[in-house]
Amino acid sequence: MENLKQLLASDMAAVDAVIRTRLHSEVALVNQVGEYIINSGGKRLRPALVLLSAQAFGYSGRHQHELAAVVEFIHTATLLHDDVVDESELRRGRETANALFGNAASVLVGDFLYSRSFQMMVEVGEMRVMQTLADATNVIAEGEVLQLLNCHDADVDVANYMRVIHCKTAKLFEAAMRLGAILGRASAAEEEAASRYGMHLGTAFQLIDDVLDYSADEAQTGKHLGDDLAEGKPTLPLIHAMRHGTSAQAAVVRAAIEQGDVSKFAEVLAIIRDTGALDFTRQQALREAEAACASIAAFADSKYKQCLLELANFAATRQF
Repeated sequence: MENLKQLLASDMAAVDAVIRTRLHSEVALVNQVGEYIINSGGKRLRPALVLLSAQAFGYSGRHQHELAAVVEFIHTATLLHDDVVDESELRRGRETANALFGNAASVLVGDFLYSRSFQMMVEVGEMRVMQTLADATNVIAEGEVLQLLNCHDADVDVANYMRVIHCKTAKLFEAAMRLGAILGRASAAEEEAASRYGMHLGTAFQLIDDVLDYSADEAQTGKHLGDDLAEGKPTLPLIHAMRHGTSAQAAVVRAAIEQGDVSKFAEVLAIIRDTGALDFTRQQALREAEAACASIAAFADSKYKQCLLELANFAATRQF
């Protein structure tokens, strides 16, 4: 992450300037909620991917900063809506926007960010850009609905779980890489390779997020352990624990998912550890990171490609 910050310092400053300018509204509450969520931290990985991809293909114009801001706006809108749906009260160690401003304000400002994103992408004047982002936002919305349907369903299998990850999380990583490739006038094969990298990276990132919900230092992540269990989300550690634990262990995990029973967190955590579910999930994340690196192996060597390779390793091994 330090290499990433150093490499993209001036570009990310330019992205931040775009965000500040384009976040502005004549409606004060929009500014308040938007500023709060944008300034609440975060790794800014998705906008960084737009920049790394574009520059790996030799692009240096201003559209990369605008599209990086668009991607961050779309991501921020999903966070606002997610926290309302999940009834979350804490994100990155701070109160969520819905806890502070209310559900209605969070949903409506999320809508503002989506619509502002589409204004900005139109200004780029590239039909492929609009198609990529329109498709991505639609798939993300489908992923959110799929996840909602899966909540408290202990019969969700690995394929269904992975489908949610690909739609809800990995799709925006994929779109960010594709946007950079489009700006850099990459070949069709290179564009697809960049997109595959993004999909695998995003999948690895989400898999580790699901591990951290049962193993992280709360002070580092700014998130309560067991939130996924409280929301009845059947993530891979739980699916693995049910498949590889005893029938009694599987019954405990099943009941906790179906009831969203966070009081069983300690017992479920013991089962997860006993079945090696966290190590299994980490291994799956490493496989996704390896697939991401393999996707861009043929790209010309550059500091941007090297950073993408390092980023894949970070996504699969991070502790926060």
